[in-house]
Amino acid sequence: MNIKNLLLATLSFLAFSCSNDENGNSNSTPEEALYFPPIGSDDWATKTPESLGWNTNNIQQLYDYLELKNSKSFIVLHNGKIVLEKYFGTHTATTPWYWASAGKTLTSTVTGIAEQEELININNKVSTYIGTGWTSETIAKENLITCKHLLTMTSGLDDAYNNSTDETINDCVSPGCLVYKADAGTRWAYDNVYVKLQDVVAQASGQSWSNYFNTKLRDKIGMTGTWLQQYSNSIFWSNTRSMARFGLLALANGKWDGTTIINSNYFNTTTHTSQNINLAYGYLWWINGESSYHMPQTQVTFNGSLIPNAPADMFCALGKNDQKIYVVPSKKLVIIRMGDAADSSNFAMSGFDNELWGKINLVIN
Repeated sequence: MNIKNLLLATLSFLAFSCSNDENGNSNSTPEEALYFPPIGSDDWATKTPESLGWNTNNIQQLYDYLELKNSKSFIVLHNGKIVLEKYFGTHTATTPWYWASAGKTLTSTVTGIAEQEELININNKVSTYIGTGWTSETIAKENLITCKHLLTMTSGLDDAYNNSTDETINDCVSPGCLVYKADAGTRWAYDNVYVKLQDVVAQASGQSWSNYFNTKLRDKIGMTGTWLQQYSNSIFWSNTRSMARFGLLALANGKWDGTTIINSNYFNTTTHTSQNINLAYGYLWWINGESSYHMPQTQVTFNGSLIPNAPADMFCALGKNDQKIYVVPSKKLVIIRMGDAADSSNFAMSGFDNELWGKINLVIN
């Protein structure tokens, strides 16, 4: 045997020795495959917190905190399986509740589906699909606004109506409420104008928004729920497990049990920084672990991570009055919280996020 072959044989033996015991059996534990609950069934596999080495002594403390903070439901998935599931008060596993702005991520996802079907291109101007005059801007300024600007909250439209205390106009997206503030792409502002993407998809597909959503996303991953009109906005309502199914799709980067629902490249883009103004914002998803962030309804840049107590790789869907979907790829976690506002009414982000993660960490770490 020449020196080269001897070296290869030695390396192969060392690799075998490191990965197998003295009887030739593997020392490594096969990685658990991501689990997906069946479509059209309430069956959902579970695992115990003990099997994950979690601190079970602190679970009741977490539940007590959630109840104190007006929660209605709470679910933790690990690798797709339910580890914790708790309902509070009269709320049950079948009770529907509103997603509020956490549902923005549904619009982002379905917009991506429409693009992968070549019905739209997010780099095209919005008026390509719904015509001109959908704002009060000049045609020249309106035509600067692309679908991508709506996805990233950088339309440049004045968000003043979203700051109103009058709920009847707070969500206004009629032309009279969509007023020029800055050129598209130059200003980040949390604004309900993103719902115009639903009109874009409806026009491009020749279907109603809800029908396209149900066919292309909801039914394919076994969700239930419906869009209900609230003033000028369309809000999604579902039970908590349906929200968890969507969170699981996000953890799987757009695939459901081996089937691509949304292109993984697009979905990966949605959950990373989308512009250089608010680093903590993707395509209607919030991003943790960046060096700075903006809060809804402000133009102030805050230094540091969005939710310091949470893992840096987490991305999340955040809705009014503390509706939450937290997705943590490094820990294979999806965490859902539904309920009333933990402390006081808020638009999406609140101090509750960081407090809650402090309690979660006492269980999972």
